[in-house]
Amino acid sequence: MNRLRALAALAMAAMPLSTSANDDMPTVADAGHALLVANCSRCHAIGTDEVSPEPAAPTFRDVSHRYPPSDLAEALAEGILTGHPEMPEFVFEPNEIEGIVAYLEWLQLR
Repeated sequence: MNRLRALAALAMAAMPLSTSANDDMPTVADAGHALLVANCSRCHAIGTDEVSPEPAAPTFRDVSHRYPPSDLAEALAEGILTGHPEMPEFVFEPNEIEGIVAYLEWLQLR
């Protein structure tokens, strides 16, 4: 888990501050996207049109439509827990939460 966080942080540090990897995605959302790819893409579809590798795992585009992204900030800070034991608990830092919420808000508009 710490290795994934370190890789995501490294990826975020390497990103340019004024531009986005995706021209229409705000840079802070790029950072959230990188965190979700590093931590969640093993089971969940992160992008706009792929299928989740784990069929029972909802896509993040579905999550962004089911819940207002800003309402997820507290759960991201305190630890996301689900009813199935395969999903590890994730706890994110405030700047990471800002990026994840920004990405989910961007995704919601797609």
